[in-house]
Amino acid sequence: MKMIFRKPKKEKACAENMADGVFSARTEGGKGEGLVERGMVSLIDIISPSAVDTTNPGRIIADGMHCAALLVVSYPYERDAGWLSDIINYGEGVEVSIFYEPLDKSKVVKEITYMIGETGAKRKAIGENQSDVDIVDTALGHARYMRRQMSLHNEDPYYLYILVLVYAESAELLEERLKSVEGALGGQDILTRRADFRHEEGFFACLPLHMISPGLKKACRRNALTMGLASTYPFVSSEFSDENGVLIGLNEHNNSLVIIDIFNTAAYKNANIVILGTSGAGKTFLLQLLAMRLRQQGIQVMVIAPLKGHEFRKACEAIGGAFIRIAPGSEDCINIFDIRKATLEEELEEDGETKKKGRNTSLLLSKIQKLHVFFSLVLPDMTREEKQDLDEKLIQVYAEKGITFDNESLYAENTGEMFTTERKFKEMPLLEDLYRLLKEDPRTERLSRQMKMLVTGSLKSFNRHTNVDLDNKYIVTDISGLNDELLPLGMFIAIDMLWDKIKEDRTKKKAIFIDEAWKLIGSENSRQAAQFILDIFKIIRGYGGSAVAATQDVNDFFKLEGGKFSKGIINNSKLKFVLQLEKEEVETLQSVLKLSEEEIAAVTAFGRGHCLFYAGERHAAVKIVASDGEKELITTDRAELEAIRIKKEKAAGLAYRDEEADAADK
Repeated sequence: MKMIFRKPKKEKACAENMADGVFSARTEGGKGEGLVERGMVSLIDIISPSAVDTTNPGRIIADGMHCAALLVVSYPYERDAGWLSDIINYGEGVEVSIFYEPLDKSKVVKEITYMIGETGAKRKAIGENQSDVDIVDTALGHARYMRRQMSLHNEDPYYLYILVLVYAESAELLEERLKSVEGALGGQDILTRRADFRHEEGFFACLPLHMISPGLKKACRRNALTMGLASTYPFVSSEFSDENGVLIGLNEHNNSLVIIDIFNTAAYKNANIVILGTSGAGKTFLLQLLAMRLRQQGIQVMVIAPLKGHEFRKACEAIGGAFIRIAPGSEDCINIFDIRKATLEEELEEDGETKKKGRNTSLLLSKIQKLHVFFSLVLPDMTREEKQDLDEKLIQVYAEKGITFDNESLYAENTGEMFTTERKFKEMPLLEDLYRLLKEDPRTERLSRQMKMLVTGSLKSFNRHTNVDLDNKYIVTDISGLNDELLPLGMFIAIDMLWDKIKEDRTKKKAIFIDEAWKLIGSENSRQAAQFILDIFKIIRGYGGSAVAATQDVNDFFKLEGGKFSKGIINNSKLKFVLQLEKEEVETLQSVLKLSEEEIAAVTAFGRGHCLFYAGERHAAVKIVASDGEKELITTDRAELEAIRIKKEKAAGLAYRDEEADAADK
């Protein structure tokens, strides 16, 4: 959407003369097979179309584009600020040009005073029974209002001219857009008239030449005062501007800022986000940008990086976060058997009183359900009998540590006071404890063989107690060191830990970011793992949280059970970012997101850092914007990384030369 807000030139500003200037400049400069002499090319030559067809009175064709001008000839006298915003934000194929012309205030006051006297006399003469009495009364009221505003409120008078240029690739689409624009304006009591036989003048008036022909001025001229003129200010769009939000970028329709408060429950039913894009479209960049900006607002942020986790390290360390690496040989470990503090809702009644004994949800029972999901990833083809045997061993391994379904058994010391911060949990089991029990029982021998790698094999680093900081407000869990077979295990360990952190206090805002979600919800992954992720998206709102999933490989994302889980995640996310996608990926998404033909064309043609943003029913093309400091921390683009390295090397070289100069001076 282009917007031109200008004051006409004082000198002769006629579209006909301007057009003559275009053609004469070309004729005069057209020597030697169309060559133009030095100094003969003007701005008009550069911006004017190569050909204009004016044979049709209802439109013109400029360089293959069908164009028609609408003149705004009438609108309500009292208007709110930004009353033109709907048409300004209309979208592709519509331009609005607003001209204003200041008038001599003293002269206008005299003319209005004279008109009031003349109109008042006419009003008395016609009496009460004439048909034009309302017209005279309206004109008299307007004249008195203008004189009062200029005299008492020091407003200045202007002439105001508003034109709307509509263009399209075909005559049919042009007519469709014209009717749509006329209907949109007519719904606000704004009367327009097509500039038939004068569309060429309207076209040139909407070029950046500050010119409007006398004929068009006469056709659409309206009186306006300072406040009325200010109400036409076009740069007022705030359709995506939440008061306490984070900056995403620029709305490409009108260059307004896109500022979103994902926790604004009045605007969005939930704070969940889905980011979809092909490799290299800027998906990880956007995810990190959102994570950093939310953390700067004091919101707890947790990130899971299943691929290229090193890309998250620089930003994590710069913001003072905890970088946890889950991989063979890593010193970091999160014990999958850990039972952590339950949610406030599970522990306490709303009035703060402890629940009656027996009414608490068993934390061990909840943990065992999660462990079943974990071991379904270890052994995807586990039979029903093996699941029952595993359930028995899980209960037994906790019992060896003195932990039962009674939540009180979790605590090392029984002080008689339940759920106080001073109390500590007992030591939790390790994988080796369960492995021993499984190995001893012939019924679970197959599962024990699968677990051997996690206990005594290459992944024995998983067989340790938790030794990382889980209370940091910015946690990045890097599981990119795991191969494709083991990656779901690492991702589940991370999600299980972070999900427990999310449930600790439902009154605080928090967000969990899952990069490359297709790794858990792909065609070959466990149904239970996919269901676990979907459950997070369904219920995290109840804990004051936001779930953010980013993925490429959209087709893989939709393969498991016909896309049941991926569709559930998308439908439970009120905010969506669609970056550049391949054509076949767009076809997969079309039925889910209800993409229009124009949106499909835009998504497949987007460059890096551009996206289609969904907020409920509102859509907009957005250019993602980041500061230089943010780019240095999170960019993954090779050219940008090279430029940053060169910049640092130059700065280091300059510092070295400065030290040499200081030494020489001494």
